[in-house]
Amino acid sequence: MSGDAGGRLVDGYAQVVFDLDGVIYLIDRPIPGAVEAVGRLHAEGRAVAYATNNASRRSSEVADLLTGMGVPARPEEVLSSAAAAAEMLRDRLPAGSPVLVVGAEALRAEIAAAGLTPVDRADEAPRAVVQGYGPQVGWAHLAEATVAVRAGATWIATNTDRTLPSGRGPLPGNGALVAVLRTALGREPDVVVGKPEPELFATAARRVEGGRTLVVGDRLDTDIEGARRAGLDSLLVLTGVSDVPELLAAEPARRPTYVSRDLAGLFDPAAVVRVPAAADTGGWSVAARAGGLELSGAGRPLDALAVLCGAAWSAPAAPVVRAASPDATDALAALGLPA
Repeated sequence: MSGDAGGRLVDGYAQVVFDLDGVIYLIDRPIPGAVEAVGRLHAEGRAVAYATNNASRRSSEVADLLTGMGVPARPEEVLSSAAAAAEMLRDRLPAGSPVLVVGAEALRAEIAAAGLTPVDRADEAPRAVVQGYGPQVGWAHLAEATVAVRAGATWIATNTDRTLPSGRGPLPGNGALVAVLRTALGREPDVVVGKPEPELFATAARRVEGGRTLVVGDRLDTDIEGARRAGLDSLLVLTGVSDVPELLAAEPARRPTYVSRDLAGLFDPAAVVRVPAAADTGGWSVAARAGGLELSGAGRPLDALAVLCGAAWSAPAAPVVRAASPDATDALAALGLPA
């Protein structure tokens, strides 16, 4: 069970909006097949955009990074949480207002480009604190932010991603740093700009008149939830953070429209599946057995996944999945599930 009409998934959409980390690249290396997939979209004349919660690079830097990987990209195609946060503060504060920046140099540059004054200390009376990911952020930066927010500064977080993907597995993201301030202050940020807030995706969708937009992401808690909140279809690719166990346990707000292993699912009907599917689809059957789900039959592992999603999402809690046939054992192994 692939795209809506059994053809290529991408043919149903005028624009594809990609997350970056975990979808196009991991840190600074392209994910296999990503360069070719984006190149194919460009060759077909389809609109492409990139929505990233990473506030450690400016839009122009992201475009240069992509281009250096073989993905020609323009700065205006990149929608970053850093730029969005700067634009928000520009609209809320008088020109030149001091803003305490906790994050990378790219976030400071975006604040300056918006006509505001980046500062480092709470005693400089910042009107706002903007917090984004930066590998050099330490206790002293977080302490200054804590003092400033307690003194009345508005607290803006570019995103609350708990982790970011890497070649060594998930590492602490900006959400982990936001959690430090949350613990110290005993409250939430005043505004969170990036995903799962819908604005980045909604901005991209507004750029394409008369056509549908598909969001492609690797995280249920940011990309997929953000797409749903923006009213857009989504494709979860299994090349980044979220995996099959997380998908089976996903709450309704974080359930994608489609799932594929990688970006081949945009073009190959055999490489993508719509979720969920009925309990007897694609050669697979699922039955409730002793507090768990029992998979039997034979067919594509992705079809098995769609059937399992249908059963798991109807269960009161994330169930244990068991195999009832050798083919089912193989399918569960291919999906990263114990048999």
